[in-house]
Amino acid sequence: MRRRLLIPLLPLVCSLAACNFAPTYRQPELPIAGRFDTQATPNAEGTHLATEIDWETFFADPHLKLLIATALQRNRDLAASVARIEQARAFYRIQNAQRFPQVNVNAGATRTKAPLASIDPEFGNSDTSIQFNQYNVQAAVTTFELDFWGRVRNLSEAARLRYLATVDAQRAFRLSLIGNVAAIYYAIRSGEEGIELAERTLESRRYALEVAKLRLDAGVTSMVDYEQAAILVTQAQTQLAELQRTTAQQRNQLEVLVGGPMPETLRDTLPQAARIADAKQFNELDPGLPSALLVNRPDIVQAEQQLRAANADIGAARADFFPRIALTGNFGYVSAELSDLFVPGKQAWSVGALVAMPIFDAGQRQAQLAQTRARRDELVADYQRTVQTAFREVSDALIGRQRYREQITAQEQAVEAQRQLAETAELRYENGISIYLEVVDARRNLFSAEQQLIQLRATALQNGVSLYVALGGGPDAPQVQAVGSNQSN
Repeated sequence: MRRRLLIPLLPLVCSLAACNFAPTYRQPELPIAGRFDTQATPNAEGTHLATEIDWETFFADPHLKLLIATALQRNRDLAASVARIEQARAFYRIQNAQRFPQVNVNAGATRTKAPLASIDPEFGNSDTSIQFNQYNVQAAVTTFELDFWGRVRNLSEAARLRYLATVDAQRAFRLSLIGNVAAIYYAIRSGEEGIELAERTLESRRYALEVAKLRLDAGVTSMVDYEQAAILVTQAQTQLAELQRTTAQQRNQLEVLVGGPMPETLRDTLPQAARIADAKQFNELDPGLPSALLVNRPDIVQAEQQLRAANADIGAARADFFPRIALTGNFGYVSAELSDLFVPGKQAWSVGALVAMPIFDAGQRQAQLAQTRARRDELVADYQRTVQTAFREVSDALIGRQRYREQITAQEQAVEAQRQLAETAELRYENGISIYLEVVDARRNLFSAEQQLIQLRATALQNGVSLYVALGGGPDAPQVQAVGSNQSN
């Protein structure tokens, strides 16, 4: 008869155990276009998707590759992000363990002396006492919640998703670190080339100042011409000092990113660094489709994992409105003699159940549910904003790729025109056709145009790095131990 009653209850118990009050996850509406505007940025032949090229293949400069590899090994912030992954993983393991019974084994031995009167009142005021031993061994199951409503399961799932979010956060920081190292490296290289240009310019202007002094002493030129030549020297000195200052500060920033100064012996083994004007500093990239960003950009994946975790939190908050059913039990042996402890007659066991039903909590559970829902709504907005930001960064980098090329071409023509103008101005001055001020203006404009060309080339390289980062980088993300939703660790 009892078996007949249990059989119909089994499907009900199984269905209760499968309850999950977490809302079904649906990807939020994405306020972005279905494709990038590549009409103004045609792809060159042989381009690849960013996800197909790891950073070691993407960058061609051996100095830069050494700096990036060193930063990935020694950067302190990156090390902290790895530690946060381990913290989140450990928390997930702690939370996931709540889904399984906790079994403890206890063993004890006591020797007791007590007056007989305390044990049996018939002995009255007798001074007789008794001594006895007690030995026990037991295995006990502490309070174990039967997760009928999915509360514990959803808490475990939320912890798992937040662990995965920390993994993606570390990937995002790693990719950002690669981009920052490359951007600062190109800024330093442009600074070094600007310093070389300023030093050459300063040397030629000092020579011109000496010539002007000789011409002044010979009465060929006026004091005005000499002072204007001196102004050109001070201008070059000022810009040289400025470039030296900013470049040194950028080197300090680079040392922080790479975790310290690079050993001289290691740097001496590398070939000479490529000039920023050299072609093919890195591979050209195909942007692909915007939908690919949803799985390639680690910051987007991180935001989505956080959103999924918020859904699980809602499920746990909803389950709090239903009764909690917990089981306890123990089994063991108790004996006064150690020699006969493990015999059938000395067995002791107990089984218990606890049901806790919420009746009145002054709206606490309702407020907790409202809080989790509001948190989910916040994360939906964060996810959409992250996607929009990613789309904008890719679009900006694609526009920059084409426009910087056009700017560089135009600036190269401007430099050549300024050089010819400076040569013409000097010839006109030497032939007495124009005053020296025309030479001063031409030389100043030529120097500024050459410096601007160097900066444009460096900015174009930095834009190429920004595009690589914005597209999610290559397939070289660090391997982290995966954790399944139903896995116990």
